[in-house]
Amino acid sequence: MAKKTTITSPESANPKSEKTAKAKVVTEKAAPAKVAREKTADKPKAGSKSVTAKKAVKPEIAADEVAHLNDVRRVIPYSRFTDFDIALFQSGKHYKLYDKLGSHVVELNGVVGTYFAVWAPNAHYVSVIANFNGWDKGSHPLYSRWDGSGIWEGYIPNVGNGEVYKYFINSTTGEDLEKSDPFALRWEVPPLTGSIVADTFYEWKDANWMANRYQHNALDKPYSVYEVHLGSWARDFDRPDEFYNYEQLAEMLVPYVKYMGFTHVEFMPIMEHPFYPSWGYQVSGYYAASSRYGTPQQLMYLIERFHQEGIGVILDWVPSHFPGDAMALYKFDGTHLYEHADTRKGFHPDWKSYIFNYGRNEVRAFLISNAIFWLDRYHVDGLRVDAVASMLYLDYSRNVGEWEPNVFGGNENLEAISFLKEFNEAVYSHFPDIQTIAEESTSFTGVSRPVFVGGLGFGMKWMMGWMHDTLKYFSEDPINRKYHHNVLTFSLIYAFTENFMLPFSHDEVVYGKGAMLRKMPGDEWQQFANLRLCYSYMFTHPGAKLLFMGCEFGQGDEWNFQTALQWHVTEYPNHKGISETVRALNQLYKSEPALYEKAFSPEGFEWIDGGNVDDSVVVYLRKGNNPKNDLLVVLNMTPVVREGYRIGVPTAGDWQEIFNSDAVGYWGSGVNNNKPVISEKVSWHGKSNSINITLPPLAATVFKLK
Repeated sequence: MAKKTTITSPESANPKSEKTAKAKVVTEKAAPAKVAREKTADKPKAGSKSVTAKKAVKPEIAADEVAHLNDVRRVIPYSRFTDFDIALFQSGKHYKLYDKLGSHVVELNGVVGTYFAVWAPNAHYVSVIANFNGWDKGSHPLYSRWDGSGIWEGYIPNVGNGEVYKYFINSTTGEDLEKSDPFALRWEVPPLTGSIVADTFYEWKDANWMANRYQHNALDKPYSVYEVHLGSWARDFDRPDEFYNYEQLAEMLVPYVKYMGFTHVEFMPIMEHPFYPSWGYQVSGYYAASSRYGTPQQLMYLIERFHQEGIGVILDWVPSHFPGDAMALYKFDGTHLYEHADTRKGFHPDWKSYIFNYGRNEVRAFLISNAIFWLDRYHVDGLRVDAVASMLYLDYSRNVGEWEPNVFGGNENLEAISFLKEFNEAVYSHFPDIQTIAEESTSFTGVSRPVFVGGLGFGMKWMMGWMHDTLKYFSEDPINRKYHHNVLTFSLIYAFTENFMLPFSHDEVVYGKGAMLRKMPGDEWQQFANLRLCYSYMFTHPGAKLLFMGCEFGQGDEWNFQTALQWHVTEYPNHKGISETVRALNQLYKSEPALYEKAFSPEGFEWIDGGNVDDSVVVYLRKGNNPKNDLLVVLNMTPVVREGYRIGVPTAGDWQEIFNSDAVGYWGSGVNNNKPVISEKVSWHGKSNSINITLPPLAATVFKLK
């Protein structure tokens, strides 16, 4: 009997295949357990693990069992696993576990029901508890596979999408546990914690984006990211305690991001999390889009709308730690299954959470499958990996005696390093047109270098040093900046050691750090001028860009995840001026190849004058593939207007001012060079030609050869 169910075909791993354009409804023969367990010559055996550790599943459906297929009280032996699947799982190389584990609606012998599969190797007994059986732990026991994989499975007829369930687990330790499904595609809305039988079927309409996104995600293309927390970007004025759902956000957020000119949007974690104030960084349901904001299909619609407008979508991904909630991953089968048993490796002192056991093959497969899942099923264009530094070092946030050196006596977490390399290799081999981005704050070598040359394999790395130095410099009163000049220029010493992204992220506007605007010194006018100058510096500095929501219009208060952004301030000309500056900088960035073609190469940058300490003025060139597109960037870090300021230029001719952060439209004073500046045969800054210009106060000006 044929069954009709939603699965993603194997070709979906290939981004060049037309099958990535949308999820497929395919017809598949739903066979009893015996079919899944037949061995073939070209498939390896499951390995050397004992096959007698658990009671074997009956390999086929007996005649008397067929008669009970319509009986929801029955659990029928059935499997989606082949021997090859098990071998891959046990070796940590099964990267599409979401096709196997979890709950899947299938049709067996003409009856629609749900197949359940869960990994719990140290369980004595596992059953499905749900609404349909009154949460009776004894009515629907699953079968333990005979192959030592630790997987419990079974088919329950007449159970379909929308059913709320959990797993009851009696551990070999004697504990009785009720656990949500680690592979559930949907969860109840917190604080409820039940898993929901669901699918990710969606008729995608973003085929054009998917076929051409390599042009948007390449390292020689503009990459400007708008970081968003969906729960607090906007709220209904009349119902401020309620969230907009994914579809409602699509109608507001997508056109706004497009208007502002960002090339990508990054969502802070939208995987299900029990504690809203964690901002999503304490994940409980790694395969479920948070039900706070709607259904999986509604999130897909939001992503699709971004793609239709030519905007990429990045998700924050958290493989570094997870919370200790009793219903989730922690001590899942009564033992330290997902987390490292040694608290020196398995407990995070900063976040009071638990660290994955990266040395366990099945855990590696769980995490890498999860990364592939979001790229596959949700068509996302990149993963920003949270807290990479905490993964790399055994002594991260630990005192002497609280950690154990590795086998070589060092502080590197060799298992985590190996995992990150495998993660990047797997992701890029399946989806070569996406980007992985590391939040890594140390000097660890080769974070964004390929694995084959010894790197971790990320596409980009956050440039945390640049961020700290820049904010430190701009917080200084302009009269003192000459004493801190090296703080501003230091980043160019190491700017090309990695593929850096420059972040002004959510972490910089919380916990008493103040809003970006309030970090700037001076009176009101100077604060806004400084912020426009700071953003201009970011957009003309080598590297990709990231700006957190609210920063783009100079919100005065630091971010509060419990309320919406202060959109009302955009009605005032000073805040609107910040917004229009960011919009103009995005347009400049996207339209000028010199700002992105060699963003990660020293060939794309040249100092003209980086040492004018007394005037606090810096001048540099940004270069692309064609010298005719070179840009001259001048930053005046003081409120002093400087007339007749001479600057050496690489080429004689007429230099046109194409951007000025002091423009009246940005709430500036309007000092500018409104006519092309003709170069003179006067040697300056080591150049044969130079121009004489006016520097506006606390402003950036950008010139291009006309």
